[in-house]
Amino acid sequence: MTLLSRITALLDSISTPLNVSAHCDLPCGVYDPAQARLEAQAVKACMEKYNTSDDTDFKVRATFIKEERSDLVKHHLWVLWTDYFKPVHLETYPTLHEMFWTATKTAGEAKKTNDIAVADKLLSEIDAIAEIFWATKK
Repeated sequence: MTLLSRITALLDSISTPLNVSAHCDLPCGVYDPAQARLEAQAVKACMEKYNTSDDTDFKVRATFIKEERSDLVKHHLWVLWTDYFKPVHLETYPTLHEMFWTATKTAGEAKKTNDIAVADKLLSEIDAIAEIFWATKK
């Protein structure tokens, strides 16, 4: 068998599509809104530490970490939204899209402020998403 015929045979064997079905990217159990909540708790903690400090260098560092954590909140929410939730969930929970949009916008707002009320709002929005998430896991 020539090299070309071997390559052709290999390509033929791997080019045949295999139909598979799964609820999400991997077997369930890899997604959890707790990841977003943990980062949101870090955002709030950075805000609290910023607000109680007089040290300029410390405040710069707290702001930097808060902004990183806010981006991670958005990342974890987007992963849940795009990889876990499916159209069937929207049928059952028609406000789900708006909830994710609002929570990711609040995470962005948290980057621009040290207002703890914003962090509390973000935590509340994540908790509402988590409630739906766990209802879909039953």
